[in-house]
Amino acid sequence: MIHRFSRFRHLFVRLVALLTLLTAVSVPSSEALASPPSSAVHPAAASPWMQICVHLRHLRPRLKCRSPRSSTVEAQAQAPLAKLLTTITQYSVPTSNSGPVSIVQYPSGDLWFTENNTDKVATVTTGGTFTEYATPTSNSFPGEIAVGPDGNLWFTEPGVNKIGRITTGGTITEYSLPTSDANPWGIAAGADGNMWFTESNVNKIGKITTSGTVGTITEYTVPTTDTYPIYITGGPDGNLWFTEAYTGVIGKITTGGTITEYAVPASGSSPIGITTGPDGLLWFTDGYGYIGKLTTAAVFTVYAIPGTLPYPWGITSGPGGELWFTDPGVDTVNSITTSGTVTPYSLPTSPSNNLGITTGSDGNLWFAENNLNKITSLIP
Repeated sequence: MIHRFSRFRHLFVRLVALLTLLTAVSVPSSEALASPPSSAVHPAAASPWMQICVHLRHLRPRLKCRSPRSSTVEAQAQAPLAKLLTTITQYSVPTSNSGPVSIVQYPSGDLWFTENNTDKVATVTTGGTFTEYATPTSNSFPGEIAVGPDGNLWFTEPGVNKIGRITTGGTITEYSLPTSDANPWGIAAGADGNMWFTESNVNKIGKITTSGTVGTITEYTVPTTDTYPIYITGGPDGNLWFTEAYTGVIGKITTGGTITEYAVPASGSSPIGITTGPDGLLWFTDGYGYIGKLTTAAVFTVYAIPGTLPYPWGITSGPGGELWFTDPGVDTVNSITTSGTVTPYSLPTSPSNNLGITTGSDGNLWFAENNLNKITSLIP
């Protein structure tokens, strides 16, 4: 996308390093209004996980921002202590090279996910049956997706600077953001009945109404500059909590728009994914190789992940009182207890670039394997 590519050039100047990561997300040259053909696959460009990886390399020079062509041997060698998953089922997405990124459980039982490379939002049953829906605007590059309080699903479209809404019947409506080149990425439902989202390129948190005058957008500027807010979640206190990947900070925003920032007490921190855990605390992944948790009073505990150069990304509460997170850096899916014990599991095919993860209605973990074009189920 233009705005992500612009940010990537900025990082090149700052870090004097350009590397190819696990997968590619596309750069649109315009906001074409025609729907893309079902087989459309966009050219390679910078993605959020690549940008953050490059950002971290000045602190972790040995961190591998791997391309899809990286060898299986290399990827597996980075996680020598991981167990091999045997209770796993991989389902191929019907559209080739779709680049699945985010996945969420819908209350009725199906799972919904975004296809970042091919401008689609899709659903899959726990039995592996897919249905795909093309976004009205081409080069939308759907990012994160979340269930809204209105019963619809809401997703970010960083390629065209919009927020999308899709009904369970597949009808999509798009809403343009007031600020251009915002790069909306993370999205979550708030306790106020609105959807809240991050605007990574312009250092803002946005809110969009889901009832009354649907689609009204309000934006709030993060106090610290150049933070790259990326993921957001509803907290147990009724506020929204978000990660600031470039500054090592967890942010809190009230439904009235007041923002407070809390520094993660760990060297080189780059928080990414965030969720509310089964213990009522906020849990987050950190690209520097940590999993962290904090109370709503901002008391932190940080756990270092074992292994060589981990790069954790998505995180979700599991069915057994633990949390699970993906690690595209070493191609593992990992459980962590609320006391901090991590158990890694190697994936059967590498490089996977496993990103979004959620717990399904069947009690299994479901995650997106971006490089492999698969949605995968794991029995914990």
